[in-house]
Amino acid sequence: MLCMLQNFSQENITRPSTSKLCATSLGAQRTSNAGNLLVDAPTATPGSTAPLVLALQSTAKQDVACFHFPGHNRGKAAPSLMSEVTGLETFLHDLPELPELDDLFSPKGVILDAQMQAAKLFGASETWFLVGGTTCGIQASIMATCSPGEILILPRNSHISATSGLILSGAIPKYIMPRYNSHWDIAGGITLSQVDRAVKELEEDGKTAAAVLLTSPTYHGICSNVSEITKLCHARNIPVIVDEAHGAHFGFHAEFPSTALEQGVDLAVQSTHKVLCSLTQSSMLHMSGNLIDRERISRCLQTLQSSSPSYLLLASLDAARAQLSENSETIFNKAMDLSLETRHQIRAIPGVSVLDLTNFISGFPSIDPLRITLGVSQLGISGYMADEILYEGHHVIPELVGSRSLTFAINLGTRREDVQRLVSGINFLSANYSKENELEFNKEDDGCEPFSSITMRMSPREAFFAKKRKVDIGESLGQICGELVCPYPPGIPLLVPGEVITEEAIQYLLDIRRMGAAISGASDHQLSSMLVCNV
Repeated sequence: MLCMLQNFSQENITRPSTSKLCATSLGAQRTSNAGNLLVDAPTATPGSTAPLVLALQSTAKQDVACFHFPGHNRGKAAPSLMSEVTGLETFLHDLPELPELDDLFSPKGVILDAQMQAAKLFGASETWFLVGGTTCGIQASIMATCSPGEILILPRNSHISATSGLILSGAIPKYIMPRYNSHWDIAGGITLSQVDRAVKELEEDGKTAAAVLLTSPTYHGICSNVSEITKLCHARNIPVIVDEAHGAHFGFHAEFPSTALEQGVDLAVQSTHKVLCSLTQSSMLHMSGNLIDRERISRCLQTLQSSSPSYLLLASLDAARAQLSENSETIFNKAMDLSLETRHQIRAIPGVSVLDLTNFISGFPSIDPLRITLGVSQLGISGYMADEILYEGHHVIPELVGSRSLTFAINLGTRREDVQRLVSGINFLSANYSKENELEFNKEDDGCEPFSSITMRMSPREAFFAKKRKVDIGESLGQICGELVCPYPPGIPLLVPGEVITEEAIQYLLDIRRMGAAISGASDHQLSSMLVCNV
């Protein structure tokens, strides 16, 4: 964050007027009770390079006696253990909701200006800054469109935030099973025909969906045909929400897939901190059209987000937007070149493969060119073992590890030497592990589809609040799951509260845990027992 603040120097920013205004208004000069201390406070300057960053800089430079939170008092009492890591500048700019910094939940000044500039850049009618990550954006989107008992159509491989959104809203899921490739152990997107079938099945029962939620792109970069699905839904006045956490960079290179907003969706939630360059946990929620009540979205966000939002996170969103604005048409040229070069080199390495759209029977329109997923099962090793080898021997860290693959994210900070190290590591894998192990590996791991048979007996909300008991894992089969269990990353639940526990799901969890996957959400991390609902 310090680098972001330093990059917006006085030469790069239009300074606001310092004319004396009402002391209680945003953009005013602050006047002490003594009447002789005037401190310039920033105004919302339409069109300024980064209004929120500017405001944070200017406020941090004030020579004031602070009697407000946080307790480190602009770094004067910063814990040395932390300041040695981040520097005192981080604490100096860690400020609370001062009038000149605006109010996230009722913005009228610099936050409003920053959000409006983001909306213009990303093609939204309105944009909200999020300090609870895309998770709170997905939750708010579901709560803003679905009331208790209403139906949400969504893929079963949606992120854990969608499940928590169902619990919070009381909505009932109508799941679509994603297209699945057992050889890669990867779920893809969903198709127009699947959504059409789900909508018609509801209509046959005299019901309608309150909203449709899509994940596009998936963690592996696979994009669904959002445009056609949106047309289908809008013909029935059904709003479309897209979890676009991994696609915030779409729209900033000619070779990137179309953005969700370009394809007509109503709400798109993006993790600005993933491929783009804001701080971790900061995201944006974009709105378009008039099918959804903006006031309801704002209320949901205020309910879900902290009442003390971090201005470091907020300013990093403003800075990331300004970074894109400077050269939006060319900023990803280098990253694209490196990604294409890396793909070309990896494809020439024996025993490994690169995921592309041909790996799925159903035609998906596009895949993120900056997401490289490498298949290693032909070498007779798991993705978890390959990850360990690459890290220990070559200091290479992937974004995502699967049972049969590794996924690498190319971004604006990727250097040529990073790519060279990655290719070198993959060459090492190829040279030291052979196809002789492939048959044995595939015999041990038969690629059981984790979402092959889903039966829901209770809504996620009912199951979440139901009384529960712990049973041995073997006794849990056929009972109603009382907890949310998923490998993390990617954060896609294998078991959801309210679903019947199946042998396939348990076996899959045990298999990937044996391979080295981290399992999140289970009350028993050893998976020797499960929480089930008392019914």
